[in-house]
Amino acid sequence: MSKLEIGSSVPEFELSDQNGKTFRLQQILGRKNLVIFFYPKDESLGCTAEACSFRDDYELFLEYDAAVIGISHDSEDSHRNFAEKYQLPYILLSDPGNKVRKMFGVPSSFMGLIPGRTTYIVDKQGKIRHIFNSQLAVKQHVETALEVLMKLTSN
Repeated sequence: MSKLEIGSSVPEFELSDQNGKTFRLQQILGRKNLVIFFYPKDESLGCTAEACSFRDDYELFLEYDAAVIGISHDSEDSHRNFAEKYQLPYILLSDPGNKVRKMFGVPSSFMGLIPGRTTYIVDKQGKIRHIFNSQLAVKQHVETALEVLMKLTSN
């Protein structure tokens, strides 16, 4: 498992979204800033709080010309139900087998029992500009992403 670092190029990948459509990162790479957040599971308490925080500040992400992408191992159906229930306006990707999670090197937590919660902020050139990893500070993922995007777009 490789571990991506600040300054690394974001790896290209394709996964199915909550609507069963194939999402290819290369389709938006270079056109938008990216906020890619890996989370453990749809409908869990922390993941719901994190997903709804991204939803609540979604307009700010648009102002910073950023696409928000959530990734977990849950199925397309689970993602679709999760997105509908909480009116999530952004892309949720299904990563069965955690192929993309491993590609990014997202660490597990709690002795490897729970998939990690890590957010990557990627600039329009495809370079990782910031990585935030915290299983418990779920709302700080959004706050940190917005701070980094504000700095990126003010330069």
